[in-house]
Amino acid sequence: MPLTEPHDDHFSEEEKSVVAAHAVGETLDTPGADAPGGETDADAGATAVPEPEPSLPEPVRQRIVTLTAAVLPGLPADEVPVPLRRVAKFAPNRRARLGAPAIAAQLTADPLFRQRVTARVLADAGDLGAAVVEGTAPGAADPVEVAALAYLARPPGWRDLIEASGAAVRAEADSAVVAELVREAEQRATRAEHDRAVARVEADKLRDELARVREELGQLREEARQLTRTLRETQARERKATEMLATERGRAARAAADADAELRRARARLAEAEAAAGVARASAKEARSVDDAKLWLLLETIGQAAVGLRRELALDPVDRMPADFVADAFADQSATTQAGAAARARDTDDPARLDQLLALPKAHLVVDGYNVTKRGFGDMSLEQQRKRLISGLGGIAAQTGDEVTVVFDGAERIHGLPPAPRGVRVLFSRKGETADELIRRLVRAEPAGRPVVVVSSDREVADGVRRHGAYPLGADSLLRRLARS
Repeated sequence: MPLTEPHDDHFSEEEKSVVAAHAVGETLDTPGADAPGGETDADAGATAVPEPEPSLPEPVRQRIVTLTAAVLPGLPADEVPVPLRRVAKFAPNRRARLGAPAIAAQLTADPLFRQRVTARVLADAGDLGAAVVEGTAPGAADPVEVAALAYLARPPGWRDLIEASGAAVRAEADSAVVAELVREAEQRATRAEHDRAVARVEADKLRDELARVREELGQLREEARQLTRTLRETQARERKATEMLATERGRAARAAADADAELRRARARLAEAEAAAGVARASAKEARSVDDAKLWLLLETIGQAAVGLRRELALDPVDRMPADFVADAFADQSATTQAGAAARARDTDDPARLDQLLALPKAHLVVDGYNVTKRGFGDMSLEQQRKRLISGLGGIAAQTGDEVTVVFDGAERIHGLPPAPRGVRVLFSRKGETADELIRRLVRAEPAGRPVVVVSSDREVADGVRRHGAYPLGADSLLRRLARS
């Protein structure tokens, strides 16, 4: 009995393993020339020559497997062959597909199993089963169902019933093929008729289109004759334009030659002007050198006069600065602002201005400490801010030789500070007094005429020290100067 193994990607691993095992069992147990024949049930006690199994049509084979699979779960466990016990546990819709090889092999090799299955199948078939057992088949019965029951029951003449069923199946298939061929022929005839009608319509359209094209061709020929006349006239005008263009080109060439000559003359004049400008720049440079020499001589004369005046007045060197007195006394000192002090104080945010002011002789740099540190490195602790600022100011004092004072807010002096660098004075405001007030007192304590530079971004501090003649600068100018050091 030819079988085809079904394939289903949705089967479980257990079901696939059962199919594989029974496929091997079918190969080993497929009946050959010595398998029991169709009359085994009747002649169980006699020795007979086995007959080969009949070739079953595919619909009959599928129906036999379906009937067996349907009654398989209803059999007692001891009546089910061992190879089919796992197949009996499959789902109904997969039992016939997956267990087909094993079921077919057991039906062929195990007559007792086939008899048990046949008994249940015939009981379910009713009158049709009884008719098949008697060797007759009702004319209105399905030939596939009759052949399947005959294969299982194997009554006298069961092979003829199977052959008749195969012939009926083949006749139905041939009839279906013939009907399909007839239907296709009718469809082709219908399409051919439709195509013929469409072709007639298209032929009429093409004839109309041909007449229209012929008419348009006549019009195009007339237009071509007119275009030919127009072309001749255009060629004549083109020849005249070519002659005029040649004349204009000659004039343009002469004009270009004149322009080149004028350009050369202009370049010559430009070279002369550049030479004169170079001479003028050299003269200006020489004049500046003379002015610088005069200015140097004037400054040297003033310096020598100051030295003579100091010697004449017999002034002793001082070891204390005005800011030292403010730091020691913290007392209010009245100082009258000179009339020209406000005039010399200038508000500027130019970073280079700080270097210019520190270059003045005997300059005094006063720094609003926390105003600068919180703007420049506010992410540090207050102690780290103070150390970093004081260290940077020490570098400025060492480079310029100027007096440097840094003022911090504080009720009293903070203990544990490292010693200040040489040239840097560190002050803390007292209780009830702010660093801004202390800075203004430091500025008021300076003599008129001394350059005092106050670094603070506080607008109130800047306005206050400007009124006393100091030079206010923003905190950014000092921060950039420290970053450059």
